[in-house]
Amino acid sequence: PLSSASFTLLTEYKKIFFWRRITMSLDKEIKNLQKQVTDNQMSRRRFMQGAMALGVGAIAPALYSEAAKAAPRKGGVYRMGLGGANTGDSLDPATNGDTFMINMNQGAVKNALVEVDANGQAIPELAESLEPSADAATWRVKMKQGVTFHSGKDLTLDDVIASIEHHRGEDSTSAAKSVAESMGEITKDGDTLVFTLESGNADFPYLLSDYHVLIGPDDGTGKVDWAAGDGTGAYSVGEFEPGVRANLVRNPNFFKEGEGNFDEVHITAINDTAARMNAMVTGQVDSIARCDLKTAGLLEKKPDVDVLQVSGTKHFTYPMDMRAAPFDNNDVRMALKYGIDRQGFVDTVLRGYGSVGNDHPIASTQNYHASGLPQREYDTDKAKWHLKQAGMDSLDVEMSASDAAFGGAVNASELYAEQLRPAGINLTIKRVSPDGYWDNVWMQVPWSACYWSGRPTADWMFTIAYKAGGNWTDTYWNHPRFEELLIAGRAELDEAKRNDIYVEMQTIVSNEGGVVVPCFANNVDAASTAMGKPDKLSGSWELDGSRSASRWWFA
Repeated sequence: PLSSASFTLLTEYKKIFFWRRITMSLDKEIKNLQKQVTDNQMSRRRFMQGAMALGVGAIAPALYSEAAKAAPRKGGVYRMGLGGANTGDSLDPATNGDTFMINMNQGAVKNALVEVDANGQAIPELAESLEPSADAATWRVKMKQGVTFHSGKDLTLDDVIASIEHHRGEDSTSAAKSVAESMGEITKDGDTLVFTLESGNADFPYLLSDYHVLIGPDDGTGKVDWAAGDGTGAYSVGEFEPGVRANLVRNPNFFKEGEGNFDEVHITAINDTAARMNAMVTGQVDSIARCDLKTAGLLEKKPDVDVLQVSGTKHFTYPMDMRAAPFDNNDVRMALKYGIDRQGFVDTVLRGYGSVGNDHPIASTQNYHASGLPQREYDTDKAKWHLKQAGMDSLDVEMSASDAAFGGAVNASELYAEQLRPAGINLTIKRVSPDGYWDNVWMQVPWSACYWSGRPTADWMFTIAYKAGGNWTDTYWNHPRFEELLIAGRAELDEAKRNDIYVEMQTIVSNEGGVVVPCFANNVDAASTAMGKPDKLSGSWELDGSRSASRWWFA
């Protein structure tokens, strides 16, 4: 039998348990009411009645306001201030490669078969479903029905085929050529597309989300007139002046429930970081991408501005043309890799908004990250040793840089030059114009500053930026063993073996590749507090995976 004290204690525990259960049940009921408001399924009056029935009538107005603010609302003009704009920008997604056009084309005007959500998962967009064969070498992709282009044309399988074929073939200059060619043979089977790959690829759906592989209307000849700007996205093109501005108008027939909420979207090109920050401070825009990290803390103190920090796969790089001397010598490349202070880079250039890199493109948060690969440290003695192995006592070399590459790229590169000096390496920084940087400098000079947004999977990242002959393989890398592993990794369905493959690929790139990867950078953007946003933002690109125009609203 229980003692008196034990009985009293047990009684108290029962009371606590009872009231906790009541409180949890009440909280669940309140959240259910709020969700119906957020989903536009309950009026204010019905919410108040429900709250009164639950006995929380006194705080019902505050609870309703909280839910209503989270509900997507239609209306308003969303003003974006974006960098990465060039006078040579085009509505052809094959040419897109920086913030302005990615936010416009993928984020607002057009769609892909698949999109990557805020959790990094590949989910159907224009596709209804994706079904793989047992070996993942054949994929059946069923299309959504009832989707129309801005012109009124119905979406068909021929539109998808024409859009993908645009990136393929010997004459293709598309950045997604390597990705598109890996998609194999495409045939039609009723309302379904059948992709027959050369080998299995468990990550195939991610390739269909590439921001270059957007879907436009077939003109009847198997081609797409990209200049017309026709798409299936949340907004149609009202005005587009490359390198200057774009004004977009809401598509009333957009197929996604709860998205495409603004009446118009006005995107202004603001390549200068300080000018973007000023536009945000003065209320000229509702959002900006890529805050100036030196002053992001001050911006965050403004009561009407939210600074948004999301970790992802973005990384800053210094790619070398491995065909050109002295970068054709791996000891020179290794000397340059040991000559950078990565932690100092993160502390000084990123102001702590990121983490150190290890000369390969796979982030520590991603599957198959080579966590066992020793972290390369700043070591001028090792840099000197490799230089000596290359038959050199000193090295004079030039790098081209612009803040178009990444925020603060010029200053960061000058810091790198200072760090190299004790190793006998004299790096001269050639400051170049941000306008046309990606067309006239990157991949056109032997060494330059660059950034990559990264990709959700190791296969996708290696395919688009490291595959031999790729249009965006910016080091002109061609490593036979790496090429073998790239094919093997796609087809391998055993997770342990697949992990070993991708770890070896990262090791090869880190120790033999032509790229210095000093850091992984968080996306640091800013938006007005008047903006309504999903609970979780995507970190795949700036401003909610470059989809703020489609996903956000005015609260």
